Amino acid sequence: MTPHPNPPLRWGEGIGVSVSNPELAIEVHDLTKRFGRFVAVDRVSFQVRRGQVFGFLGPNGSGKSTTIRMLCGILMPTSGSGSVAGFDVVRDPERVRENIGYMSQKFSLYEELMVQENLDFFAGIYGLAGSDGARRREEVLDLGGLTDYRNVLARDLPGGLRQRLALASAIIHRPSVLFLDEPTAGVDPISRRGFWELIRRMAAEGTAIFVTTHYMDEAEHCHSLAFIYQGRLIASGAPARLKGTLHGCLVEVEVPPDQLHTALEALRGLPLAREVAMFGAALHATLDSADAIPALRDALRSRAIEPRRAEAILPSLEDVFVSLVAQEVER
Repeated sequence: MTPHPNPPLRWGEGIGVSVSNPELAIEVHDLTKRFGRFVAVDRVSFQVRRGQVFGFLGPNGSGKSTTIRMLCGILMPTSGSGSVAGFDVVRDPERVRENIGYMSQKFSLYEELMVQENLDFFAGIYGLAGSDGARRREEVLDLGGLTDYRNVLARDLPGGLRQRLALASAIIHRPSVLFLDEPTAGVDPISRRGFWELIRRMAAEGTAIFVTTHYMDEAEHCHSLAFIYQGRLIASGAPARLKGTLHGCLVEVEVPPDQLHTALEALRGLPLAREVAMFGAALHATLDSADAIPALRDALRSRAIEPRRAEAILPSLEDVFVSLVAQEVER
């Protein structure tokens, strides 16, 4: 990657400015990628504003990584268009890569180098040398809570601090757009919470953040979400709005553990239960209304299953995602 010759920018202030709307950090229109006859990404369209945390959710193999690779200027689209940090992903992929930061779930830094040496290396790649590089290194060390670990080998860092080092390396050149691909996979809950505090802080200072995650509680922190399934966007919007699209009454049902699978099959056979899925040690069933809960209990009892609890609950994003996928499978 060729370092950009311009002087370092302020935090979250990218080199490029979108021609159509300077507030948009990412613009995607009908983005498509085919591998032979297989359509990995099918006419995907969305926008991400500056200072926004955008969650891109979907099961494995749904097209998330392919989309990210196209937006990072690594993989050329088959058709459609995309603009990142004001640069076209087809015409100016090198400029796109200069203006973005990328962090994957797999720790990909140099384990034999100390924390400070890793940061100095990446600062050099992006043309941050001398006092500018040293000043920026100290900024990201402080931001990531890594100052006291500057002389520790990367391989010896705990999981949470390794992720912070990976993040610090991805943002040392002050990218205007940051891509985070499963950034907290395998990280303990406390470290995950601290990592998301950093993400929200960066967004508040103007950085657009594109993140994929399998943790639905993390998705709640996003300003906007998009669900992708089998290469197609099936829903998008703010978390609260998406949860409001789940029609009917969501009921959580608890039964004895040894009857969980039996109860699941029993409820799936009931006309009154539109959708049924297993959630941990309980079942979630979507009914037309709460008035149908007594009938649900009676149906289980008729099959010698005594429900310990069956009550209406507020839907989570996981409920929404399960419902959306179920609808797609039925089509």
